[in-house]
Amino acid sequence: MIDVGIIGGAGYTAGELIRLLLNHPKTNLDFIYSTSNAGNKIYKVHQDLVGSTDLEFSNTINPKVDVLFLCLGHGNSKAFLETHKFSAQTKIIDLSNDFRLESDRDFRGMHFVYGLPELQKEAIQNANYIANPGCFATGIQLALLPLAANHLLKTDVHVNAVTGATGAGTSLSDTTHFSWRDNNFSHYKAFSHQHLGEINESIHLLQKEATSDVILVPNRGNFSRGIFVTAYTDFEGTLEDAITLYQNHYKKTAFTVVSDEEIHLKQVVNTNKCLLHLHKFKNKLLITSIVDNLLKGASGQAIQNMNLMFGFDETEGLKLKANFF
Repeated sequence: MIDVGIIGGAGYTAGELIRLLLNHPKTNLDFIYSTSNAGNKIYKVHQDLVGSTDLEFSNTINPKVDVLFLCLGHGNSKAFLETHKFSAQTKIIDLSNDFRLESDRDFRGMHFVYGLPELQKEAIQNANYIANPGCFATGIQLALLPLAANHLLKTDVHVNAVTGATGAGTSLSDTTHFSWRDNNFSHYKAFSHQHLGEINESIHLLQKEATSDVILVPNRGNFSRGIFVTAYTDFEGTLEDAITLYQNHYKKTAFTVVSDEEIHLKQVVNTNKCLLHLHKFKNKLLITSIVDNLLKGASGQAIQNMNLMFGFDETEGLKLKANFF
């Protein structure tokens, strides 16, 4: 058993992380740190955990836990690590964007490895510090990495991606209220989303000479969770060529699957899967990619990384079934 600590326990990703860790056969939840909720029962905030745990939020930290998850707002992980010290044996997995870019990965003697298992599994297995990928970045990268790995990204990639309301976190804003979100649809941060940086770095890791742009239009959908990505670019081969390429690339991965049927979001919600589907029209290859933004796009992938870091089976605690109906 390994002892686990969570910093920032009140948000959506922390709630999913707690649920997964409570059911993981090889973890013990040592503390869940939240200054705003200290002393409150976990289930008072994460109401799906009623009857699952009597743990309380804590305002104290055990600096000797085996692994620490940072579920803080973007920009806050660095500030937290500047003022709190942990054992040299404590592994850290950060779910913010503070360490995702190459220029940010070395911090106070810690080197953060970008934690997309389908990209660099071996590096994760040998890492002490992980920068967990963003949710859009996960779905989009898994759609494009087989092309980059075979140096086939030769023209711009057009991406349309729709995320559910939980992608915005628990803080209220004009666009997260039910009355605004329900029966509504909108785009935001067109061409400039913060996940583009990590997406482009991963592409260039596999295809250094790539000059094509990833042109991303993110959208808000009127559903709670999940991300639906469609990406298209030029592809000279046949559909069968593309399917073989993708199947070969992902044949040894634990959670990424190439489907021969068209896919829809309910197939991955509440799972750690990424499903991909390919379609060819004239010279364009369309890749559809779907993930649960809170699991494969955040907490599930963080557990997947933890499993790899500690030598557990990669799927430990993550054999989850979609809530189809």
